[in-house]
Amino acid sequence: MTDQFSVALFDLDGTINDSAPGIASSMSHAFEQMGATVPTPEVLLSFVGPPILESFQVGMGMDSASARHCLTLYNSHYGTHGLSPRLYAGIDEALQLLYEWPIPIATATSKPESLATAILQASGISGRFAAIVGASEDEARCTKADVIAEALARLQAAGHDVTRPVLIGDRIHDVEGAAAHGVPVIFAEWGYGSIAESEGAIATAATPSELPSLILGLSTPS
Repeated sequence: MTDQFSVALFDLDGTINDSAPGIASSMSHAFEQMGATVPTPEVLLSFVGPPILESFQVGMGMDSASARHCLTLYNSHYGTHGLSPRLYAGIDEALQLLYEWPIPIATATSKPESLATAILQASGISGRFAAIVGASEDEARCTKADVIAEALARLQAAGHDVTRPVLIGDRIHDVEGAAAHGVPVIFAEWGYGSIAESEGAIATAATPSELPSLILGLSTPS
């Protein structure tokens, strides 16, 4: 890695924010309301990162209608009780450095865009993002590949150079979604994914403090 990337896309849950407690609590509430058995904490943690609707259908075996009803219950509870910002140590400083360089940054998260915006606003860092992009409220746009495409489109429409993008994320869904658009990935080791999920990433970062030098081509601001 010798060239500076032109834009940086960030996953949210497990990369910027430690969202697992709120997500697990809201999932448990939704499953209880559905009369479904609440999975173990380990299984609930495995649902953090992938699209929630996918987790309900694949991980819990729900049909489409049940999964969408469960998603409504989940979003309602999460919007009221799960939006506690828990930024990872060092991510605030890393984002600030990129903002000042400047490298345009955007989110590319499978979390509903309204909830992603609320978390970043509550964290006091929303102003550093050139675009906050997440899943659409109807889940028509929810896969990582879909939100990456939308993020790049919005950045380009705003006049930013998107010819050399990079995605920072912590799950295999980030790696695979980025690969669909030829976008390289820096894998966040502090997140929820195992190191095996980093296969295909161009680099890994053990802590958020390593991100600026990787994104800026192994250089630092003077």
